[in-house]
Amino acid sequence: MSYLMSNYAPLAVTFAKGEGCYLIDTKGNTYLDALSGVGVVGLGHCHKDITATIQAQAGELLHTSNWYHIAHQEALAEKLCKLSNMDNAFFGNSGAEANEAAIKIARLHGYVNNIDNPAILTANQSFHGRTMATLSATGNDKVQSGFTPLVSEFIHIDFNDIDAIKAHTSNRNIVAIMLEPIQGESGVIVPKSDYLNQVQAICQANNWLLILDEVQTGIGRTGKMFAHQYNNITPDILTLAKGLGNGVPIGACLAKGKAAILFTPGTHGSTFGGNPLVCKTALSVLEVIEKYNLLDNATKMGGYLASNFQEKLSNSNKITQIRAKGLMIAIELNQDCTRLLNAALDKRLLINITGRSIRLLPPLIINQTEADIIIDTVCDLIGEL
Repeated sequence: MSYLMSNYAPLAVTFAKGEGCYLIDTKGNTYLDALSGVGVVGLGHCHKDITATIQAQAGELLHTSNWYHIAHQEALAEKLCKLSNMDNAFFGNSGAEANEAAIKIARLHGYVNNIDNPAILTANQSFHGRTMATLSATGNDKVQSGFTPLVSEFIHIDFNDIDAIKAHTSNRNIVAIMLEPIQGESGVIVPKSDYLNQVQAICQANNWLLILDEVQTGIGRTGKMFAHQYNNITPDILTLAKGLGNGVPIGACLAKGKAAILFTPGTHGSTFGGNPLVCKTALSVLEVIEKYNLLDNATKMGGYLASNFQEKLSNSNKITQIRAKGLMIAIELNQDCTRLLNAALDKRLLINITGRSIRLLPPLIINQTEADIIIDTVCDLIGEL
């Protein structure tokens, strides 16, 4: 009998230890983690610098409250803002909480502009979280099923379609557009190179806020610290989580300009958000990325994985597309490939299946030997379909 609620369907394995790109189960078997805990442990498991930081901070101070100044929180806000060209930050415990904060800022932006029913444009097939507001923002019926009535008002438009956005410029209730620079959960959907630039231009022309959800794409995943830096733009609101804490729960909502002055005392808060432990850990994550040149490694190894998959699978009649940006990689098949999840587990490789795509999010520390294991194993799995 399990005393856990049945909202998960875990695979038949329990991990007891992790080191670098590898996990070891309770039976002593070793697995290569090509998923990074769904994009979380970008520095790999039990990175020595992060472990040392957690141990040291745990011996000093875990929690006070946001009723008081928290030095590590203020230092992390400064570091993130300087890296992203943003003005200030709010810290929560997850990506969903970061996106909730962004939604609340967008609504405040509407109210100060005398819009009583503020609406936000979001994309079909997007994923922004599982709280009531963020699942309402998410453009996926499966995530929303059973939870109606949804929080209004979110208007879903097709991703990577600038005309779909232009069609709403006459709607005076629109206050923001909320997008992932690259859609992750729907299978690494990479838009046209100038899509975000065009979106920002529309936002600026209509006094809309541009909210970029970089919960998955941020903190080096694509080879840049933030994926939107490929477009040389700065959003009004930027949300982060996953890789920011390398396994320690933390989310961040960063704001700039007019969006940065809308939260005032009492408008938003978090009991645990931004505590000394998580903020010191996140600072250490950012230091490690810089110290070991992991952005360069993500670019190099992401290119290596993508090019080898293109070469080795070029003659396969099962592949429809390979999509990649840094260490976000998806291989789309022309058939259901759900069974590859367990087949990969049998081969001691951890992957993800989303729709008809194999999704890979290996740690930023991955080396060529580990990349070759992923390439060979995934190609074998596809060949066995």
